[in-house]
Amino acid sequence: MNRRRISRHRGRSVTTAIALACALSVLVLPGQAYADPPPPPGSGSGSGSGSGSGKSLDEVRREIDGLYRKAAVATDAYNLAEDQAQTQSGEIAKLARQIVAGEQKIEKLKDRIGAQARAQYRTGGVPQSARLMMSGDPDLFLRGAGRMQQGQQAVKGMLDEMTRAQEDLRTYSQDASGEWKKLEANRKRKAEAQKEIEKQIDAAEKLEARLETGERARLLELERDEQYRAQRSWLDSGALKNGGGAGATEQGRRAVGYATAQIGAPYVWGAEGPDAFDCSGLTQQAWAAAGHDIPRTSQEQWRLLPKVRMADIRPGDLIVYFADASHVAMYIGDGKMVHAPRPGRSVTVAGAGSMPILGVVRAR
Repeated sequence: MNRRRISRHRGRSVTTAIALACALSVLVLPGQAYADPPPPPGSGSGSGSGSGSGKSLDEVRREIDGLYRKAAVATDAYNLAEDQAQTQSGEIAKLARQIVAGEQKIEKLKDRIGAQARAQYRTGGVPQSARLMMSGDPDLFLRGAGRMQQGQQAVKGMLDEMTRAQEDLRTYSQDASGEWKKLEANRKRKAEAQKEIEKQIDAAEKLEARLETGERARLLELERDEQYRAQRSWLDSGALKNGGGAGATEQGRRAVGYATAQIGAPYVWGAEGPDAFDCSGLTQQAWAAAGHDIPRTSQEQWRLLPKVRMADIRPGDLIVYFADASHVAMYIGDGKMVHAPRPGRSVTVAGAGSMPILGVVRAR
């Protein structure tokens, strides 16, 4: 799969409205009754053959989920390598400017020192101190000695400055070489991550493509059923018994507004808008729209942003999922979150407890 921007269609607003309505209709809220979606006729309880694979549909669903989870981990690695490569490219450009400036400084110092040498050559090579001694004029000797001392200090100062400039130049060159090696290493990691992403997504898509139309529909029901059960279990655990923390800040409201405005936009790995997103691309751009920069990947968001207790969660906070922090969503209140789920899905609203929660972090 190539990274590409996907243009918005004219029907985007209609798609967004439908997606939001469907998402809200299936959320399990505190005190709301829950019922398992009835299986379609002839499908049993999700124990179909999986298009002759010998596996039940639920096993196929779990396998597909596993492949997309591996793709999500690789996507995080890809995004981190790209982010670091951009930083290193900037450092290399900065060092290159410093190297050019250092070279120019050294050339100017060489010219000034050369001018001093040429001035001495024009006196026939006789040291200035000797010429003063031979003058026989004490006043001239004293005045000349003072000027000679100043000249010697100036030359020494220029030589010292040139030595420092040469040392700086060597340091800049070494730093540039180090940054270049890091850049090449990150480019290699990025290429490896891209291959892994494409491999896992291709395997998942092929597995799903082998299913019949009815099986695909039932597979989607099983996916939603699993999410409903997880959300109900999370709410029943009392995770939000106090309704969460305080209300959203002004920046939090802006971040939530941006994220929910993207409902219906497709998931594309490595994308960070404006027309497509991956999970951390959505949360990063939402907070950027609110005027605050946060790390690019879900793992870095989990590692670097302040942790918040679930009891204190408020709209705009980020919920990080799975033990490896491979997925992230934005909490929007009332037990709900908005996220970019995975390839083949669009930005949507879902139950905040519909996946295994690792923890909560706060951008602001």
